[in-house]
Parts: sequence; structure tokens; C-alpha cells
Amino acid sequence: MPLLEVGSLTIDYPTSRGAIRAVEDISFSLKKGETLGLAGESGSGKSTLGLSIIRLVPYPGVIVKGHIKIDETDILKLPEDEMRFIRGRKAAYIFQDPMTSLNPVKRIGAHFIELIRTHEPNTGKEEAFERTKTVVKNLGILSERINDYPHQFSGGMRQRIMIGLAIALNPDLVIADEPTTALDVIVQAKILDLLESLRKVYGMALILISHDLSIILERCDKIIIMYAGHMLEYATSIEMHRNPKHPYTQGLLQSIPNIELSDQKLVAIPGSPPDMLNPPKGCRFWPRCSYAKKICRVKEPPLIKVGRNHFVRCFLYGKKGVHVERNRKS
Repeated sequence: MPLLEVGSLTIDYPTSRGAIRAVEDISFSLKKGETLGLAGESGSGKSTLGLSIIRLVPYPGVIVKGHIKIDETDILKLPEDEMRFIRGRKAAYIFQDPMTSLNPVKRIGAHFIELIRTHEPNTGKEEAFERTKTVVKNLGILSERINDYPHQFSGGMRQRIMIGLAIALNPDLVIADEPTTALDVIVQAKILDLLESLRKVYGMALILISHDLSIILERCDKIIIMYAGHMLEYATSIEMHRNPKHPYTQGLLQSIPNIELSDQKLVAIPGSPPDMLNPPKGCRFWPRCSYAKKICRVKEPPLIKVGRNHFVRCFLYGKKGVHVERNRKS
């Protein structure tokens, strides 16, 4: 039984010029202990999808269709007071920038104590304080530093604190939105190792959102490639690396440098992501695709199963997932 089940999820952002469809018809599931990566360019809908799972899509965003089930409970049907119980206890979110997510005038310990006592009103202040010290110690931070303010920590330490706040109540699911942004590669590796060790210790499921496909390939069991609100490819990380199907996925992989290949030529994907107020007709990727055909320009491709756990949204594959001859765009 899946811990998380998302079905036909569609999210709009109404504007004075029309609605922006940030996420369209996304479906996937995740079991406890599994890791899922969301990859794609800026504006592809990754963060909107992640925030929707804890029903925190920013205003004026609205979920117009679909369901999100956590432990078979459709959270879209819950009143807000019940949803507040889900956040933190069942599902938690690690935001992109810890400096703007932490209250600059509150000590670190106060953040944890407020979190614990809000969700567990019967917990005394001293007990919450002791639990805070334990969590902080498990993050590799000296317990006496809980009396410090956010600005007294480095970027990597602040990110550790954000991770600690996410796992303080032992949730079943953690969503990490660009948890290594603006950190150097050494600190990035430590943060990702910390997330992996905590996932194993607590048995939680993890959704990792990142621009860096190499990180997601290394750290996740399954991967969703997103582009302009659509899921273009969905597969296990091993299958995605060995046999990428969609031209966009292939382009992303070809743009990853390999230090072991001295003669490697990096390939850039031409063009830019589409204007979401006026997306191209048909496949949203066709203006940048080297293999686009006439049908791509007028009809949106369906999501086709091309392997046991491999799905792709592309006309290069027939109805049964069979590869068809590629015709280069004129």
C-alpha cells in the first residue's frame, strides 16, 4: 500500500491575463522508505507540486483537479484544522532558503519548542527543550548552540536546522525543496548524506526536488522529469540513467559534466522554457526538440508505458511503447 498517492493533479495560478497551468495531470505513488526525485528547469512546476502535497500552494494558486492521498486519506477534502495535524506529523517540508524560513529574532531552540508544543500541547517546555537538544545533537550541532540565532550559523548549519525541524515529529514523508542550493559541493554532500541517514533511521519516504539531475540520479529510487507543468518521463533512477527515452531527459543527461571523460562535449538544450500564459500548442517541448514531427505541433502526446516502471510523454514511441523512426525537425 503506498504512503502517498497523487492522481491527475492539476494546479492553476489565475492572473489578470489568464490562468497559468503550473501542474497538469500529474500522477504517481510513493511507498514508505522510498525516495522520489523531481527534476526540471526553473518554472517546470516542481516546487508547486511539492507544496501541493502539504496543501501549501501559495496564493493565488488553486488545485483544480485530482487527489492527494496520504495513508489513504485524501488531504484535499480535509478541513484546515485537520490539515494542520497532517503537516509536521505525517508530512513535512524543507524549504529552499533556510535564512528566510527561520525567524531571525528567535533563538534556534525556540523554533523547535514552538513546533513540538503546537502539535503536542500536553508536552511541557522542559521536555520539549530536552527533545530539541537530542534532535540538534543528531544533526551534528552542539546542543548549547540552540540558544544562538539563525544569523550565527553558516548556510550548511542552517540547512541542518531546517532538516531537524522537518523530522522533529518523526513524519512519514519529508519533501526537500532544493536543500543544497547555494552550498559548496562538500557541504552539499554532507547535507544529502544526512538526509539519507535520517531516512534510513526513521524509515520515512523522501521527495527530493532539484535542478541537478546528477544528484537525483545518485540519491533517488524513482525520478519524475518535469517540463512546463507536464510529467515528461517517469522511471526508476537506474532505468532513467541507462535508457532515457524523452529527448528532454536525454538533453539533461548530456549536459552533465563527467570528470573522467577528458574529451566529453557538453550539449546544451537550445531555446528557453515556454511562456506559461501562452504555451505552444501540442507538445510543450517541440520548439526545442530536434526530433519534433508535425503531430507534435498540433497534438499533445499521451503518457505511454515503455517498460515495467517506465513512462514517457512522447510521439517517438507507439501506442505499445515501441520506438518509432525519428525524423529530425526541418
